Amino acid sequence: AKSLVLIVDDPDAPAKTWVHWTVWNIDPKTTEILENSIPQDAVEGVTDFGTSGYGGPCPPSGTHRYFFKLYALDTTLDLSSSATVEDIQEAMEGHILDSVELIGLYECK
Repeated sequence: AKSLVLIVDDPDAPAKTWVHWTVWNIDPKTTEILENSIPQDAVEGVTDFGTSGYGGPCPPSGTHRYFFKLYALDTTLDLSSSATVEDIQEAMEGHILDSVELIGLYECK
């Protein structure tokens, strides 16, 4: 793979799947992403909070599922930091080598 893409979203949000984080052009050798940081040369996109960066979970009611989707691509993405998840998904078309998904549960108490 030439790069990785991470998309974090909540499909249980009331109106639509809520995007909490998008990061692309992650070096495939990356083994961790430290809190409040992104890997060198990676780019964060605009989330449904209207800004770039990670927006943590705090669902309005009940337990929500948070999907962490990691994609391995055969290319890097030439997108600006104003890119949305739709822009990223369109740019990834035809370039996904593999993907994996982790689902976490969270409820505000």
